[in-house]
Amino acid sequence: MEINSAFAELERALQQSKNELVSKKAKRDLHLQHLQEIEERWSECNNRRDLLDKVRVLLQISSEHARLQAKQQLETLVTNALQYVFGSAFRFEIELSDHGGNPTADFYVVTEWEGQTIKNKPQDSRGGGIVDVVSLALRIALIETVKPRLPGPIILDEPGKHVSEDYIVPMIEFLKSVGETFGRQIILVTHNTDLTESADTAYHVRLSGGKSEVQMSRYLDNGIA
Repeated sequence: MEINSAFAELERALQQSKNELVSKKAKRDLHLQHLQEIEERWSECNNRRDLLDKVRVLLQISSEHARLQAKQQLETLVTNALQYVFGSAFRFEIELSDHGGNPTADFYVVTEWEGQTIKNKPQDSRGGGIVDVVSLALRIALIETVKPRLPGPIILDEPGKHVSEDYIVPMIEFLKSVGETFGRQIILVTHNTDLTESADTAYHVRLSGGKSEVQMSRYLDNGIA
């Protein structure tokens, strides 16, 4: 009897051990499956990270290329404006740099004078006329380089107010060339009679008795009868 009892006890212990083994195997298989899923996700994330790194590099290269293209376009248009008004000795340069991860741009007017190259900020270059022409050309360049293109006229308030009389006529010709080149109407407000007389149409506005009176100018020097 004791032998049978001991044998039965061993069988129960064996069955319990088998049950525990089956349970632990099931847990092991579950953990292995979970581990495999994690490894697959890790591999997928790693591949995605590599892809994003490549995209980031591509975007950096594209951004740098776009900045260089914009730089060249702005330099060309502003240089053309300066040379149109002041002569071929002038050119416009943009220096791109990076400060704290932020791209910055510095503007310079470069002059060739008696074999020497003089490089100054626009505000330090031969008075306010240079600044007027540079700022005017930059505005036009930005308008014409924006995509999609913005329709409508170019409206200017006192353009070239610091440009001397020696250069006002070339500036007028520059504005006319801008209108013809880009197919835009130029509308400007000015006190400069040289500008008004060169317009296709001009209106004089004066204050009389607290009211604004508008009259079409009869004195235009634009070759239009």
